Amino acid sequence: MYKLIVVLLASLAFTSASANDTELKSTLMKKVPQLGQIRQIVKSPVPGLYEVITQDHLFYSDEKGNFLIDGAVYDLNSMRNITEERSRKLFAIDFSKLPLENAIKEVIGKGERKLAVFTDPNCGFCKKLEGELLHMDNVTVYHFLFPLFPGSDEKVRNVWCSKDRLQAWNDMMHGGKIPAAASCNTPIEKNLALGRALKINGTPALIFSDGTIVPGYLPAAELEKALNAANHP
Repeated sequence: MYKLIVVLLASLAFTSASANDTELKSTLMKKVPQLGQIRQIVKSPVPGLYEVITQDHLFYSDEKGNFLIDGAVYDLNSMRNITEERSRKLFAIDFSKLPLENAIKEVIGKGERKLAVFTDPNCGFCKKLEGELLHMDNVTVYHFLFPLFPGSDEKVRNVWCSKDRLQAWNDMMHGGKIPAAASCNTPIEKNLALGRALKINGTPALIFSDGTIVPGYLPAAELEKALNAANHP
């Protein structure tokens, strides 16, 4: 959990001088080598504060590299977490490269919009999300079985090895019906490895068609907004 840093934009008194990106990058690499590769340094929306973008994380620094901040910056006028918004765009993935063959495909309505969900049958918020999906339309959902909770391994194996995977999944998530024992080759280990590569460490985790990853449950109204935004970036 990152430290929460709330910035009152109107009260900041940072210098407006421009930072030399190359010098700042060099300074930070010397002082904090554990940052690894710094992809880019750019001005943030907050005067005097610079985004330090590594391979998988967004930090902030002053222009001299005397301070490094790991936390969330909020715009108090709109109460938006601009760090989270920026991170979603910076670290978006290529949706087309997801191994969709390793997921259970569900077409709702025309299925024109796309959503990938890393999910666990013993996850309470995953079940809540499944309930929200009942209110959705025109979306294709790819359920990546991602067993993290105790006892989930057997359930997801039995679902994947069922004659009708989608029916078995829906029967379990909506009706509590445990699928019959079955055995076959599954992509579960591949899904777990993919999740680790994408730094997904909890369920549900949502990936929209524009590649943005959203950890956690979203209600139907928020899902609708995110799906539309992903289709019209």
